[in-house]
Amino acid sequence: MGGHRRVHLGKRLALGLSLAAALSQSLVPSLALAQSEPMSLIRDTEIEETLKLDSAPLFKAAGLESGSIRILLLGSKDLNAFAGPGVMAVFTGLILETKTPNELQGVIAHEVAHLAGGHSARSEEMSQAGLKPFLLTMGLGVLAALAGNVEAGAILAANASFFGALGAMGYSREQESRADQAGATYLEAAGLSGKGLVTFFDNFRYQEVFSEARRFAYFRTHPLSSDRIEALRSRVGKLSHLDTPDTPDSLGRHAIMKAKLQGFINPNLAVVKCAEPKADYPTRYACAIAQYQLKEPDRALKLIEALLKEQPDNPYLWELKGQILFEFGRTAEAEAPQRRSVSLKPDAPLLRVNLGQTLIALPEPAKIDEGIHELKTALDQDEENSVAWRLLAQAYDSRSRDGLARYATAEYNYIEGDRRQAMIFALRARDLLERNTPEWRRANDIVLATENDRQVRGGRGPG
Repeated sequence: MGGHRRVHLGKRLALGLSLAAALSQSLVPSLALAQSEPMSLIRDTEIEETLKLDSAPLFKAAGLESGSIRILLLGSKDLNAFAGPGVMAVFTGLILETKTPNELQGVIAHEVAHLAGGHSARSEEMSQAGLKPFLLTMGLGVLAALAGNVEAGAILAANASFFGALGAMGYSREQESRADQAGATYLEAAGLSGKGLVTFFDNFRYQEVFSEARRFAYFRTHPLSSDRIEALRSRVGKLSHLDTPDTPDSLGRHAIMKAKLQGFINPNLAVVKCAEPKADYPTRYACAIAQYQLKEPDRALKLIEALLKEQPDNPYLWELKGQILFEFGRTAEAEAPQRRSVSLKPDAPLLRVNLGQTLIALPEPAKIDEGIHELKTALDQDEENSVAWRLLAQAYDSRSRDGLARYATAEYNYIEGDRRQAMIFALRARDLLERNTPEWRRANDIVLATENDRQVRGGRGPG
């Protein structure tokens, strides 16, 4: 690892602070209610890319730097989204309820307006509850957990209640109305229609008459009213991009994103749809994922091979093929498709993590060393991926590189939020590593940061 990694501790602390700030802007009508729907943080390169493409023009229109906003994809059947300083989250349930890219961009525009408006806190309940850590996960296997695949979902964070807390954002009706109007302005400035925002809200107008407990979470925290919808409709109807259609590319990405989620979350439904004559690409893609979820790897692989004949340069099909082979114990066979996915999309760290995981599972020292290289490259691109740190620790341990193994374990625990274990392993690493190497300095940074954290909190050290 290069020496530049030493300065990144501040970046990690900044991420924690941005999430804490998001919590500090929360309104919690009922914390138990907010946490009733299980949630998990999903990492998937293909879906993340779609969300970034949908969001980027809206961030730009709002004068926000897209690189400073972390977009979270939360796995939950609930219909919800929220935004706070430096953070915007979209729930899988909301994505599946949107019929078009424009509807999803309408909701994103509304959330961007909350960000740009810096809407003030209405309650400190959440900030007083404290910021629980979260675990960044590594790809397709995470989505599998939504369908109850325990093996594939083993890498999820255990503290899912944190995501329930994060999702409990709330705003006043006045703020909601301002966000509607600002969102419409951003859509227009980005050359997008505001019709989707109106349509999405209109589809759920009936939520207004429901009791608080019966509403979707989004409409508990974003109070809806007929007056709001009509005011928004009037404004949007006067804008020049009202009838601007979704582009073919955006329609395709949206269909694939929804199909992928359906394949993981509702595999039985996806399989039924696949039986339709002349099924399109998203439907067949979902069917392959569904067969994988239903523990039919051979059927899934057969479908993927057919899709690869049509799209041989699709990195996500190769990723899926490699993931299935790896998870069903065909590790050696998984290497080639995962290499192919990385070669097609070398800037995607999650794909490198998948490849690194496979390589370190092979019984060859040269492969393990290459896997270490892949994991380190992934961490240079996405240093918050604690699963990559855990795998790196495992790989170092198998090569008897004890100091580096303990250092990687310290990084893993630091990101996961276990400051006590982070300090213990960083102290051990510091004793074993050569002084003033980049890893030694990082281990020292972790010791200092956790010690400072202990002093601030008035707690006890690891001794």
